[in-house]
Amino acid sequence: MAERAQARLDGTDRRIVDGLQGDFPLVAEPYRQAAARFGIDEDELLGRLDRLLGARVLTRFGPMFQVERMGGRFVLAALAAPEARFDEVAEIVNRLPEVAHNYRREHRLNMWFVLATESADGIDAAIRRIETETGLPVYAFPKEREYFVDMRLTVRQAADADASAADTVAAPATAPRPVAAVRVSADPSLTRSLVVATQAGLPLVRHPYRLIADRLGCDEDTVIGCLAAMLESGAIRRIGAVPNHYAIGYVANGMSVWDVPDDAVDRLGQAVGALPFVTHCYRRPRALPDWPFNLFAMVHGACRDEVLARVAEIRAQLHRDCRRYDVLFSSRILKKTGLRIGA
Repeated sequence: MAERAQARLDGTDRRIVDGLQGDFPLVAEPYRQAAARFGIDEDELLGRLDRLLGARVLTRFGPMFQVERMGGRFVLAALAAPEARFDEVAEIVNRLPEVAHNYRREHRLNMWFVLATESADGIDAAIRRIETETGLPVYAFPKEREYFVDMRLTVRQAADADASAADTVAAPATAPRPVAAVRVSADPSLTRSLVVATQAGLPLVRHPYRLIADRLGCDEDTVIGCLAAMLESGAIRRIGAVPNHYAIGYVANGMSVWDVPDDAVDRLGQAVGALPFVTHCYRRPRALPDWPFNLFAMVHGACRDEVLARVAEIRAQLHRDCRRYDVLFSSRILKKTGLRIGA
């Protein structure tokens, strides 16, 4: 379904959405501590989060996992679905629990989805299943290098369409950490159980970590300690709110893709990833002759013209190293659940 309308939020809602996209407290009563940031009490924060989730202003509230640091894999993939079969193909793709996100984009390759599995070989199995069930070839674009990822978008006011690029992303660029599997707990089964218990979000109760601990058969301090270790290792990127970018004023979503020399892509990717309006930036493989692009950078804006203006800035940054490029705008969210591994 298309999600184009911006939600009506009051000032406190906006502060919550902007201020809780990370750094959620790892303490016994985290909502009480977080509420104090906004000058409200715990019950009001819990009620507002419940309403924002119900209204789809937030898609979830909890840990954002980096499955590759737990031995798993994320892969961006695409296919060209015939218009007459588009909804049928989307239904097949979306049925797979390995599909974390799925977007319709304006391109011959019109369906773009993210596969997330807890083991590296699970990706290949998921791709084979999609190809078998749809009868269509899948193009896989695994991440070869991450230059920047931190999609923290501030709420846009209706009058903010001309806001500066610096206002678009709340978090500054940071140096990328190398992707490697790390041991995040002395008990791997506990780590996995904790991922399963929190991948859909944290419970909206006074003592969420105690409730999770009761479900897992351990104590609250163990849950808090494990989450802290996963944050430290990078297995969790951050804990907090995940906004629906359409609902907070970013109705244009452009995946810009660039053909740049392979011997320069890392230097260029670092520069593009440092631009304040870029939320994701990766090096990915080409798929010649159909796909010549090796640098991907996501840009969000209040309108297409804003995104295109930002893309023009990237083009200027790349200068003569840009041989060709394209911008694939999303026109429909087909699925957006985040990581889902089995219990």
